[in-house]
Amino acid sequence: MAERGCPPEAVPLPAEVRESLAELELELSEGDITQKGYEKKRAKLLARYVPLIQGVDPSLQEETRIPGPSQATAPAPKQQKPRPSHARDERFRSDVHSEAVQAALAKYKERKMPMPSKRRSVLTHTSMEAYTPPDTSSASEDEGSLRRPGRLASAPLQSDPSVEPWLDQVTQGSSTSSSASSTSSHPGGQPAAAPSAAAAPAGPAALARVADLQSAPPDVTTGLAQHQHAYCERPQLASVRGVPRGGSGSVLETAGGVPVSSRVSSKIQQLLNTLKKPKRPPLKEFFVDDFEELLEGKLWSRSLKLAYTLLNKLTNKNEPLLKPGDRVALVFPNSDPVMFTVAFYGCLLAELVPVPIEVPLTRKDAGSQQVGFLLGSCGVALALTTDACQKGLPKAQTGEVAAFKGWPPLTWLVIDGKHLTKPPKDWHPSAQDAGAGTAYIEYKTSKEGSTVGVAVSHASLLAQCQALTQACGYSEAETLTNVLDFKRDAGLWHGVLTSVMNRMHVVSIPYALMKANPLSWIQKVCAYKARAALVKSRDMHWSLLAQRGQRDVSLSSLRLLIVADGANPWSISSCDAFLNVFQARGLRPEVICPCASSPEALTVAIRRPPDLGGPPPRRAVLSMSGLSHGVIRLDAEEKLSVLAVQDVGQAMPGANVCVVKVEGIPYLCKTDEVGEICVNSSTTATAYYGLLGITKNIFETVPVTAGGAPISDRPFTRTGLLGFIGPDNLVFVVGKLDGLMVVGVRRHNADDIVATALAVEPMKFVYRGRIAVFSVTVLHDDRIVLVAEQRPDASEEDSFQWMSRVLQAIDSIHQVGVYCLALVPANTLPKAPLGGIHVSETKQRFLEGMLHPCNVLMCPHTCVTNLPKPRQKQPEVGPASMIVGNLVAGKRIAQASGRELSHLEDSDQARKLLFLPDVLQWRARSTPEHLLFLLLNAKGTVTSTTTCIQLHKKAERVAAALMEKARLTTGAHVALVYPPGVDLIAAFYGCLYCGCVPVTVRPPHPQNLTTTLPTVKMIVEVSKSACVLTTQAITRLLKSKEALAAVDVRTWPTILDTDDIPKKKVASIFRPPSPDVLAYLDFSVSTTGILAGVKMSHAATSALCRSIKLQCELYPSRQIAICLDPYCGLGFALWCLCSVYSGHQSVLVPPPELETNVSLWLWAVSQYKARVAFCSYSVMDMCARGLGAQTAVLRMKGVNLSCVRTCMVVAEERPRIALTQSFSKLFRDLGLPARAVSTTFGCRVNVAICLQGTAGPDPTTVYVDTRALRHDRVRLVERGSPHSLPLTESGKILPGVKVIIAHTETRGPLGDSHLGEVWVSSPHSATGYYTVYGEEGLHADHFSARLSFGDTQTVWARTGFLGFLRRTELTDASGERHDALYVVGSLDETLELRGMRYHPVDIETSVIRAHRSIAECAVFTWTNLLVVVVELDGLEQDALDLVALVTNAVLEEHLLVVGVVVIVDPGVIPINSRGEKQRMHLRDGFLADQLDPIYVAYNM
Repeated sequence: MAERGCPPEAVPLPAEVRESLAELELELSEGDITQKGYEKKRAKLLARYVPLIQGVDPSLQEETRIPGPSQATAPAPKQQKPRPSHARDERFRSDVHSEAVQAALAKYKERKMPMPSKRRSVLTHTSMEAYTPPDTSSASEDEGSLRRPGRLASAPLQSDPSVEPWLDQVTQGSSTSSSASSTSSHPGGQPAAAPSAAAAPAGPAALARVADLQSAPPDVTTGLAQHQHAYCERPQLASVRGVPRGGSGSVLETAGGVPVSSRVSSKIQQLLNTLKKPKRPPLKEFFVDDFEELLEGKLWSRSLKLAYTLLNKLTNKNEPLLKPGDRVALVFPNSDPVMFTVAFYGCLLAELVPVPIEVPLTRKDAGSQQVGFLLGSCGVALALTTDACQKGLPKAQTGEVAAFKGWPPLTWLVIDGKHLTKPPKDWHPSAQDAGAGTAYIEYKTSKEGSTVGVAVSHASLLAQCQALTQACGYSEAETLTNVLDFKRDAGLWHGVLTSVMNRMHVVSIPYALMKANPLSWIQKVCAYKARAALVKSRDMHWSLLAQRGQRDVSLSSLRLLIVADGANPWSISSCDAFLNVFQARGLRPEVICPCASSPEALTVAIRRPPDLGGPPPRRAVLSMSGLSHGVIRLDAEEKLSVLAVQDVGQAMPGANVCVVKVEGIPYLCKTDEVGEICVNSSTTATAYYGLLGITKNIFETVPVTAGGAPISDRPFTRTGLLGFIGPDNLVFVVGKLDGLMVVGVRRHNADDIVATALAVEPMKFVYRGRIAVFSVTVLHDDRIVLVAEQRPDASEEDSFQWMSRVLQAIDSIHQVGVYCLALVPANTLPKAPLGGIHVSETKQRFLEGMLHPCNVLMCPHTCVTNLPKPRQKQPEVGPASMIVGNLVAGKRIAQASGRELSHLEDSDQARKLLFLPDVLQWRARSTPEHLLFLLLNAKGTVTSTTTCIQLHKKAERVAAALMEKARLTTGAHVALVYPPGVDLIAAFYGCLYCGCVPVTVRPPHPQNLTTTLPTVKMIVEVSKSACVLTTQAITRLLKSKEALAAVDVRTWPTILDTDDIPKKKVASIFRPPSPDVLAYLDFSVSTTGILAGVKMSHAATSALCRSIKLQCELYPSRQIAICLDPYCGLGFALWCLCSVYSGHQSVLVPPPELETNVSLWLWAVSQYKARVAFCSYSVMDMCARGLGAQTAVLRMKGVNLSCVRTCMVVAEERPRIALTQSFSKLFRDLGLPARAVSTTFGCRVNVAICLQGTAGPDPTTVYVDTRALRHDRVRLVERGSPHSLPLTESGKILPGVKVIIAHTETRGPLGDSHLGEVWVSSPHSATGYYTVYGEEGLHADHFSARLSFGDTQTVWARTGFLGFLRRTELTDASGERHDALYVVGSLDETLELRGMRYHPVDIETSVIRAHRSIAECAVFTWTNLLVVVVELDGLEQDALDLVALVTNAVLEEHLLVVGVVVIVDPGVIPINSRGEKQRMHLRDGFLADQLDPIYVAYNM
């Protein structure tokens, strides 16, 4: 037990003490408390428990003992002994990097950057396991947490956050940390024989050429030290597949010079046979009782048992479940090397192919789905595991192991002894002879996150073991300490395969134990006098941080310390720092052997110690700038942007190595170029399982010279490592292909950028050094994204400061911009199985908006340099040169008109009655009891009905009150402040009866007086109203205390309450002297926030009613349903005017009632069998959202919409196709005809230009190119083509209306399908604006514009909307071809950016599609920055996910850089009664800081 550092009878400390200790450790490691203060507090805490902590392992005692004063004050001088100066030239110092970062930052003055603002509540981090054990960090799956490489070397005794809770685990005596397993095996088989001098020569020409080209020639090391002469190992002459080459005879040479028969498998047979008879007894003293040990005889018998069980005892419907060659998953925890080894060899004996994978845990494992895909593609049906592991797997209700997402159905077999069957004496595994057959499959995760299986053949497996034996000089009975994952990569090759071949002892240290006690591997090396150790740089780093006070550790027994990730550019600083500290403890500098490996090529190169004939190690200080251009430049002057790298030794015995261009044809690189390292050897893997295409590309590359001639007749394998070959044929690796990011033309490595970010002060800011760097493609180029975990206690200021410093450092050292820098709460990034960050999963989460950062900084302005140049506007061709007859530039002039009014009069009566008051009196006389209006409430009951005579009498009473009580004269303006209803209509006609001019005003909202009341007051003032007509309730509201705060009650004109006016008749009803007299004023706030009132004359009012009557075929017998606001535009005309003019019955549904009963509108249409219906987009949206899923319920209630002939949306904007189509589809089940829904179009100058009506062709839809629209051009494209935008016709042009498209600048007519401003000429156009400021001159041409050429006589009104006319194939009622009008958007709203014209709605559509949590969005410009406001429909901690996605979407689809992203709560974006966004109000709110945003991100 002592080995595990657990006292036999330790009493666990109480939880609260353990917690306090952990907190203390954290404070110390974060530098929040001095060493002295820490020791005092700790002594106090542990005082009561000191007697209990006695039986602790002496090697750990230093850590748990309460330090005495002498110990605290006198640091061991021995540990700080510097290395001899000659060993470390100043230029090669590995802490150059951190100095470089500091210097780079010093160059920048503190630049003022806008701080992102955040609502406080967002800062509460998501819960994290507050103190997880020290973990690794990094960008790639498993690199070390090199916080700041250089500082460790100079000050090894500093405290560090990674030393937190190990103390607790020691003091508790917890037995949860899995024990280090020691596996020892003594298989036979001689060690690789000394190579004989008579090795068969390989083709010298081919090799010479490779050597000339500065690639590695065959390795020039010797197997044993006593050979003085240099011996050139020849590559094995069999090709990778193990097929003999013609003419070379049947005896082949392996890498070690051992002659073998051409059937490689006999060697495997020999390897397996040696397991049967142990040659010497195990060394007893190597084992401690509580470790499970595996003796070689045992390994043989258990593997044999397993093989027999697999082949004979598993059946499926009486068929054997497995056939030789089938794949089997090996699912073993990292703490059980013994069972894994048994399973691996058992599969080999049974001729099955093991596929080792990680144990899937309950949480959604990063990348688990891809592993499932790999198992499925390999046809795996059986998984082997241990009893303990199987119990820990997530279970379904049946008790079976749960099916994991994306995994094939698996049978789980527990291989503990009691579950296996002993084979009969005469049973032997069949002799294997398939040298090229797959031995095992190792999984590999690519940069994109997909998982592939790398197949290793039996021949390669054996050759790899022999090559490693020779390169590392392994001999029988040596002890190897392995910290790596034994299921894959170097851990498998050294710890499970080569060790068995050489009958070595292996001590495995599981990851869990390393986390609990980072010194465990050093203690085991010390205890077992291990000759070799296999580690990663992070293990060296961890042990550095934990080695304080460890005096009795000696590493003098080590002859080989293999650094498995020596190819990582920052392993050099770990090696240096480790040597610096442990040289005093017996570690010899030449022992450190970095190696480079990849799943495809297995071990690529390894540094040999001098006693095995290796050349002296070398280093290079390379210019970062040179590397980014793919060339090697030794840096002499510029000390800042450099990368120090160490060699990873020479190529493996018998291998040829060359360096080729990364992209395109594999041309050999020149000696000073960086490229991808390729290996030709018998030791590489053979294929990606089941993927023939990429296999050929990777495993069968034929490098060619500049002239295109192949350098060898044998294929090379691409390793995925980037590097070059230096002096002495040493291989240098500068990065991995997976971490390569190509920005513009320059290449950057993710690991280098991580190293720079880690070196930025304060380094402790990043939680445990966890940083991921990857690139995302935005706008045809890679963009660098850096994601880091921040410490739990980091403040907003700290994080922003750190981010800006990282940006400066990376910009200065790498000369590249970071596109997005995101900080996430501690412990939230997806982890790789053995620590490290799962980068591809992190990238996936980033792109899906699932990363949930707590801080984001985007820099698209500096990074995105490939935007097209801003458009320069050219001077237009003179207008007159373009027109010929009615053709403009070869096209028909874009002009269209509705039916003629003159011959469409319905009766003489209407012609006589020019004025609406006359019509009402005529109806009151001729059909007094005819019902005109029904008003419904939320319950669907009729609250009031009005007949012709009732309306006439009510109007008379209002007129009398106005003349007597308010003493108004004719022509006075009267504000009507009423809720939607019949009172409003009566008041309107009352005003007309006495010659006053009515102005309808929306009443203030009782719950929101402060913002709505000033608008009412403004309209009353601007319209110069002399009197306010309203109801009793609203009168009380206007005089209430709440209202006083917003508007002084004394400033209102006369307020007249019409609820209780006396029944009086007027002496005479006013009759206007001429049709051009003002009838009413129509006030409305445009979407750009401008309050505009237009003047409507009596003639225009009658003409408007007549056009609508003819288009919709309205007669007294008809019923129409209206759900619109009755205060302005077409809504007002339909609510107040049309029924009186045409005599039809209007069912009025006030839109506010829908808030309490969404189905009211559809129910009313169905109940009253309305043939024609009008509503707004907001009503349609409410129905679609609220009732979409309830059509069945509505059908049960008897709602039937088959009566509807046409349902028109009243709007002043581009038709919203998506909404109208989804409405049609949703309510098709209720009988709504597919063709029924259509749109109308009106604007301030003419409230009704288009209206679908009941007759005429269906609306048509065209698709236009959005890119052309930005240049004011229309380019028609096919549906579904890229950048296509659907536009639908805005309805049929009304009778009497003429439309033409005019150029926005020259004001000349445009041709068919050309984009320009829509101009209209019609008897019902308004006669002008009515404003208090008298700016008529400014807008006069809106109502009386003339074309600059062509028909210069007609007077037109300018709508302010962009659109185009297009002649369709359809015919209208008159038999002519139909002209369709397509409205694109309001000119006032368009954004002029980069010389192009953008419509906000297009950008908003892209943004809404970017993430499912975006409920609504609005855009506007602010000091030529594009501001995007999004409403978040989700949790606040998801808010920051949207920033990058919104920026990406707008950049990709519109070539615009977003300047500010504002994330707000739902409902913040103001929307008017027609459902249009009030973007200018929003802009004002943003500038006045009134939005209360969740987060504001300023993209730099």
